[in-house]
Amino acid sequence: MTSQIPFGPESTAAEVLAGVDLTGKSAIVTGASSGIGAETARVLARAGAAVTLAVRDTDAGQEVATRIAADGAARRPSVRPLDLSEPASVATFVANWHGPLDILVANAGVMATPGARNSQGWELQFATNHLGHFQLAHGLHDKGVFAPGARIVVVSSVGHVNGEVLFDDPHFERTPYDPWAAYSQSKTANVLFAVEAAKRWPEIAVNALNPGRIWSTGLSRHMDTPPQSFDPSGATGVTEKTIEQGASTSVLLATSPLVDGVTGTYFEDNQPAVPFTPGTRRGVAQHALDPDKAARLWTLSRDLLAASGHPLA
Repeated sequence: MTSQIPFGPESTAAEVLAGVDLTGKSAIVTGASSGIGAETARVLARAGAAVTLAVRDTDAGQEVATRIAADGAARRPSVRPLDLSEPASVATFVANWHGPLDILVANAGVMATPGARNSQGWELQFATNHLGHFQLAHGLHDKGVFAPGARIVVVSSVGHVNGEVLFDDPHFERTPYDPWAAYSQSKTANVLFAVEAAKRWPEIAVNALNPGRIWSTGLSRHMDTPPQSFDPSGATGVTEKTIEQGASTSVLLATSPLVDGVTGTYFEDNQPAVPFTPGTRRGVAQHALDPDKAARLWTLSRDLLAASGHPLA
């Protein structure tokens, strides 16, 4: 069925969602106070979904909710606080959620941050990009709130091709900290989560994606200039996208009947990704699809959360 998807790198989220009615559906979008998260929330709400913006900055979230409501949404999105880097915040969000839930878009993320840790001593990018979303999705699943046919969408990055999960030192306690190595680890973890969750939760479609290169989002706030791999000319196989285009693959995986039954897959440009080839900035690396590593990461993540005082069922 995926071979018939008529969308590509230039498609926008609104184009992907055209003709899809989400009336009666509920959705959570993390990191929806700016960038592709805000755009994802906007088009979901315009299609009729009851959208919750799960954000650290609730004032910014309320501003986005107001704009979405003024843009013709069927209903104003709700805003709830969520700091994915802190297990206590995630646990509170889960405890206060009452289903059903049809769509979870794990969109929030940080990139190339200076060396920093959360209250547990966890490396910030791994804690935010992977562990927080793992705890959120797992906790909601444990509560049984996911509706039949629910979908989980995990926003990863082509940056995953640059590094694997450091299973023996995920928090860079012995390894010299490198912001890009930490980012790559967290984005590989995003894909591995989708692989294992698809296996463990067959009643839910769980997929990961690369949104593409969008320089104009808050994700790049820790950089003064684009990295050398950023090439708007497309010589490395990647061209710059607008926010509207960057949100399209998330929306496709969250809503489209064109991907019914697809799970445990990594997408980019609204298509299943091809295998990564060195020298390009496209495709999915084999280490991110390895089922043994996916299972090992699941165990590591559960163990870390249990040690933090937030065990999962």
